[in-house]
Amino acid sequence: MAQINLPFSKRNPRQWKLLDLITFALFATVFVFFVLVFTPLGDSLAASGRETLVLSSTSDPKQRHKLLSLVESGKHSIDSCPYEAVDHMPCEDPRRNSKLSHDMNFYRERHCPLPQESPLCLIPPPKGYKISVRWPESLQKIWHNNVPFDKIADRKGHQGWMKIDGQHFIFPGGGTMFPDGAISYIERLGQYIPISGGVLRTALDMGCGVASFGAYLLKEDILTLSFAPRDSHKAQIQFALERGIPAIVAMLGTRRLPLPAYSLDLVHCSRCLIPYTAYNATYFVEVDRLLRPGGYFVVSGPPVQWAKLDKEWADLQAVARALCYELIVVDGNTVIWKKPSADSCFPNENEFGLELCSESDDPNHAWYHKLKNCISRIPSSTGEYSVGTIPNWPERLSKPPSRAALLKTGINVFEADTRRWQRRVSYYKSLNLKLGTPAVRNVMDMNAFFGGFAAALSSDPVWVMNVVPARKSSTLGVVYDRGLIGVYHDWCEPFSTYPRTYDFIHVSSIDSLIKNRCNSVDLMVEMDRILRPEGTVVIRDSAEVIDRVNRIAAAIKWTSVVHESEPDSKSSEKILVATKKLWRLST
Repeated sequence: MAQINLPFSKRNPRQWKLLDLITFALFATVFVFFVLVFTPLGDSLAASGRETLVLSSTSDPKQRHKLLSLVESGKHSIDSCPYEAVDHMPCEDPRRNSKLSHDMNFYRERHCPLPQESPLCLIPPPKGYKISVRWPESLQKIWHNNVPFDKIADRKGHQGWMKIDGQHFIFPGGGTMFPDGAISYIERLGQYIPISGGVLRTALDMGCGVASFGAYLLKEDILTLSFAPRDSHKAQIQFALERGIPAIVAMLGTRRLPLPAYSLDLVHCSRCLIPYTAYNATYFVEVDRLLRPGGYFVVSGPPVQWAKLDKEWADLQAVARALCYELIVVDGNTVIWKKPSADSCFPNENEFGLELCSESDDPNHAWYHKLKNCISRIPSSTGEYSVGTIPNWPERLSKPPSRAALLKTGINVFEADTRRWQRRVSYYKSLNLKLGTPAVRNVMDMNAFFGGFAAALSSDPVWVMNVVPARKSSTLGVVYDRGLIGVYHDWCEPFSTYPRTYDFIHVSSIDSLIKNRCNSVDLMVEMDRILRPEGTVVIRDSAEVIDRVNRIAAAIKWTSVVHESEPDSKSSEKILVATKKLWRLST
């Protein structure tokens, strides 16, 4: 039989196919191993895996509840979010909010996801993040990498808003309506209104830009709460807070601002572009709700004597007349009005159909409360609310205001609360909490009541965001009467601020903020989001609550110590002091 000589590759084909597969699999395994261990792709895939795990564990309510229970018991830790979440604001997410109605800018207001719709993870800092420049140097410059957004500098640099200077953003103090600087602009306003001397103390800057107006009012002891929405400029409020200036993310759209009535001595708008006469002057009416009797309203920019906006300017003046506001001056493109000290001119006929609100309407209701097209009634005790009658700063800080008397034995409670917080803050400082040092500028009190904690810090170089929980007694008016600032908020929702914006967070009775409605893990993850790296948290509560909080603190990478309450205190409370570490995602 003749022999057939086959090519070598065709001999025993099944055996060689198997060997090829084994060899290929071996080389592929080695290759993947090297990719995962020694290249950035490995970290990227790991981060993606963590994100998938976090999302899957929180989207199912049962799984989420199980995860929260494990964290509370100290058996599970919270992982980091992917880098894309570095500036995540849950209630101001433009991707989600853009799908909502644009009528009256509803889509730009806060719209919070349900807990199960949010990943349960820790927001990382941006690449190159550094501990913030200390106050007061931060007023003039901040680290570029901490807020790495150049858009405002590119667009507004010629107006003196901000510029890039090497590793820093610098803030010359200018603005669109005051390119020569906020200082000269404020001096010009001072020719017409009492900027100096303590008559004015609480102010609101609407559509604030990077908050240079509020920044330079500080030297006059005027405390300004600045606000702007998250918009195409992306990070106005983040710049303001990084500078150490009081600010929140907010939008005047369909709801009242989360502030009490008759609380502001001054409301300011410098090219804020709020259409005050729209919707039958609804936005002007909201300003009126917030201003004290005798308070000042300053509008600088369009439509004030602005080319091609004659109709809008005429309407704005007509609304002011309908509300009986006194025209102080029209100086170029700036107008200043003074709110009347009584509502005796109402009801009067006007083209906007404005009438007094019903007696059943509480003008202090402002948490998710729709704007109303009616004028809030000035309280009968107007003399104790009015600018010029309410004590000047700093006397008003310690004098019990008339609004405190609205609570049972409120005056006695106010005085006792003031003394209590003076003792407590003195004790806090003995624990070396950095209070009174350049390391602490932006402070939040999550359960402020009468603002006693903030009042006890009045001699420190800090400002305090006093948060009055929306479901508790409405004491925020007392806070403003003292010459302090704050907002209403429900702590079962995220706060309207960017990540890494507070140096120090204080909360007394943390369990009372959320009990039977939401979970303490979610709350503490939110506290971590808004706390700056190396920032401090102080929590006061019962021993049982502090024990649980301490376990959660470890799960979110805080280092913590538990202290007894003050030596002269009769309380059985414990005090947890925690510090947020500066950690980074691996690259």
